[in-house]
Amino acid sequence: VQLQASGGGLVQPGGSLSLSCAASGSIFRINRMGWHRQASGKQRELVATMPIASGGRAIYADSVKGRFTISRDNAKNTVYLQMNSLKPDDTAVYYCHALYTNGSAFYDSWGHGTKVTVSS
Repeated sequence: VQLQASGGGLVQPGGSLSLSCAASGSIFRINRMGWHRQASGKQRELVATMPIASGGRAIYADSVKGRFTISRDNAKNTVYLQMNSLKPDDTAVYYCHALYTNGSAFYDSWGHGTKVTVSS
């Protein structure tokens, strides 16, 4: 499974940005997709993740609940992250993530990071 992320950039506090992540390869094996982020000097942390199958619930970090929304378009094999009311603390490199299986074990796939900077 390969992941191609896009979006990100510089935005003022209170602004919005959208990230997208397109999956390719053995996409039928993907269990869930989402986003993690890593701020300078900090560990990588979960931002939001959701199952690919319908009916599952998305999971959000407490710090982004109510401001970020994860969504998917299965026809395009793409997951989106809409980020609203951005704060300077949201500044980080954002990584797309997919959890996939070969039928007997689960594996992680990571996209390249995309930088999000929230600053006035």
